[in-house]
Amino acid sequence: SKDQLLARLRRIEGQVRGLAGMVQDDRYCIDILTQISAAQAALDKVALGLLDGHAHTCVIGAEPEQQDERTEEMMAAVARLMRRG
Repeated sequence: SKDQLLARLRRIEGQVRGLAGMVQDDRYCIDILTQISAAQAALDKVALGLLDGHAHTCVIGAEPEQQDERTEEMMAAVARLMRRG
């Protein structure tokens, strides 16, 4: 749900602020990288949640003549997510 996604994003925002503090405090690089990985994984979960909602409401729920276009749009978004890194 929207509230769940917003709650996740607030937690991620806190993680990123924590990362800034770790850099500021000259913490061990590997520890910072571990936390970056955790933040990225959390963002991936948000992205999957958004894609799930989009598939159910904007693709399946679209008018039949729009479903192919919406599917292509969604798959392009998936491809962009997979290219990162």
